[in-house]
Amino acid sequence: MRTQVAIIGAGPSGLLLGQLLHKAGIDNMILEQRSGDYVLGRIRAGVLEQVAVDLLDRAGVGARMHAEGLPHDGFDLAFDGARHRIDLHGLTGKRVMVYGQTEVTRDLMDARRAGAAVSVYEAEHVAVHGFDGTRPSVEWTHGGKRETMQCDFIAGCDGFHGVCRASVPEGAVQLHEKVYPFGWLGLLSDTPPVSPELIYVNHERGFALASMRSKTRSRYYVQCRTDEHVADWSDEMFWAEFRRRLPAETAERLVTGPSIEKSIAPLRSFVAEPLRFGRLFLAGDAGHIVPPTGAKGLNLAATDVGYLYEGLVEHYRGSDKALDAYSQRALSRIWKAERFSWWMTTLMHRFPEGGSFDRRMQHAELEYLIGSEAAQRSLAENYVGLPMD
Repeated sequence: MRTQVAIIGAGPSGLLLGQLLHKAGIDNMILEQRSGDYVLGRIRAGVLEQVAVDLLDRAGVGARMHAEGLPHDGFDLAFDGARHRIDLHGLTGKRVMVYGQTEVTRDLMDARRAGAAVSVYEAEHVAVHGFDGTRPSVEWTHGGKRETMQCDFIAGCDGFHGVCRASVPEGAVQLHEKVYPFGWLGLLSDTPPVSPELIYVNHERGFALASMRSKTRSRYYVQCRTDEHVADWSDEMFWAEFRRRLPAETAERLVTGPSIEKSIAPLRSFVAEPLRFGRLFLAGDAGHIVPPTGAKGLNLAATDVGYLYEGLVEHYRGSDKALDAYSQRALSRIWKAERFSWWMTTLMHRFPEGGSFDRRMQHAELEYLIGSEAAQRSLAENYVGLPMD
C-alpha cells in the first residue's frame, strides 16, 4: 500500500490535516490506536480563535460550528468578589467562538467519512520507519494482521504519549517542560451557563472557571491538588466548592444538576524542538502542551496544521520553501502562546508554595489589568490569537 501523507492520530489536528489535504487532492491515510467512539468521548477545549475557525471553514466543516457555536466578544476576570469584563472585540476588533472540541472532531469525522478518505481505528503497535531518508513507511496491526504503508511524509498528530516523537533518535530533539503543582477538576452538566461569557476566577481557595459548550450545557472547573481523584468528589461537593469561589451575586444565579462527566486534568507546559525530523513532522500535542488557562491547546494544534498543510501543498507544486520553514514558523507562534498560557496560569492560580508576597503580586497585577487599557489590549490580543505569519 502507498499514500502521499501518513497521518498518525485521529484527534482534531490529524483529522483537520487530513481533510485539508483531501480537499487539495493530496492522498492521505489516518491511523488511530483508539476506537472512533473513544476519540469522540474525550472532553477537551471549547474556545476557538478566528484562525482556527478560518481553517475549519477552509476544510469545509464550518457550517454546524457557525450555526450552533457561540461567538463571544469578551470574558470576565473575577477577584475580590467582583467581576471585570475584558472587551475582546472592542480592544482588538476580533472575537472567539465557543464550540467544543468534541463537536469539531465529530464534524471532521463526518466529512472524512463522506469523502471516502481512509481512516483506520484501533490500529495497534504502530511503528514509523525511514523518515530520515527518502522512503518513509508506517507499520501497524489491525484485526491480527500486520500492515505496511509506504508514504512520502509522516505527520505525527498522535499526542504527548504518541509513537512519533518517541521514535526520534535520542539527542535529536530538545524537550522543555514545566509541571504545575495542581490540576483542574472539570464537571460537565446539562444546566444553563451561569454567565453568557466565560468567567476566570482568582480566589483564595484556588482558581475557578465558568465556561460552557452551548446555551444549555455548562463546563465548570475548580483548581485541585494533583493527588486528588475524581472519586473523591461527589457532584454535591463540586457544586459547593465552585459556588464558594464565585462572586456572591454570580453564585446566586448558579443552576446545578447531575454531572455528565467529571475528570481531573494535570497542568503542564511542554515544547519539543525542532518539530521536523527528515520526513517526519510533529503537530499538536505531539510537539507541545499548554496549560488550558489561556485556551490555546486546540488553537495551537490548528495553526500547526495550517503551516504543515501550506508546506505540503507547495511541495507537491514543486517548492519546499514552506515545508522547510515549518518548524521555525510553528515554534515562533508556539512559544508566544506558551508565554501567554504560563502568564495566565501564574496570575490566576494559588501555588501551594506561594506566600503572602506572591499573593500580593497577583493582586497588584490584576488591579493593574483592570485599570489599564494598554494592559487589557495586550491580554485581549493574545487571547483572541496572534496572527499566523
